[in-house]
Amino acid sequence: MIALFTDYGVQGPYTGQVEAVLHRLAPRERVINLMADVPPQNVKAGAYFLAVLAPALPAGTIFLCVVDPGVGSFRDRPVVMKIDGRWFIGPDNGLFDIVARRARRVTCREITWRPKKLSASFHGRDLYAPACAMLAKGKSVPARAVNWKERHHWPGDLAEVIYIDRFGNCITGIRADNLKNTAIIRAGRRPIRNAATFTAVRKGQAFWYANSNGLVEIAVNQAKASERLRLKVGDRLG
Repeated sequence: MIALFTDYGVQGPYTGQVEAVLHRLAPRERVINLMADVPPQNVKAGAYFLAVLAPALPAGTIFLCVVDPGVGSFRDRPVVMKIDGRWFIGPDNGLFDIVARRARRVTCREITWRPKKLSASFHGRDLYAPACAMLAKGKSVPARAVNWKERHHWPGDLAEVIYIDRFGNCITGIRADNLKNTAIIRAGRRPIRNAATFTAVRKGQAFWYANSNGLVEIAVNQAKASERLRLKVGDRLG
């Protein structure tokens, strides 16, 4: 299957146009909209989220990954990477840094193919979607082998808010397995302690817990943590 991981959002035409191209070029493939609301143009947040979502999908999955503030410039080379048996297609701008770092085996090729019509602002539709379709149909994407290196040197766990969901819960880039349950997280000057579930704390109380994707998440029982704690994506935690 083909999994979409983008900051395109579900409103507007962008995600739908990518899906339409994939349906036209690889109609037998199942397309999963894995995440369409990566914080806009936030490559770092996307890198940590991709690293926890990708391993849950089976080997052979093709990931179309676009969080690309430099789209159109080709400042960041378009690549097709094979990481632990899964394919990743998108710009080499750091989006693959964490998932590749945590992998056992990584290969990378720079995509040399270009479509006859390539817009300056929508490589996801015009370049990356057709490349995904080629792979899905068992064809090779025209590309040259490159020695891949991380673009950034971000930490193994990121003590920042990387995403705020519709409930106002604040997801961090910290893997919960790397934090003891006795650990205290500080959002500003406010200490936040661990609880296993929402019902383990009183209404209106802030706490952190291991979320369903294995990341540390900050919440407030029956309220929005982002509002109560005045947190936004990119805020650092103590």
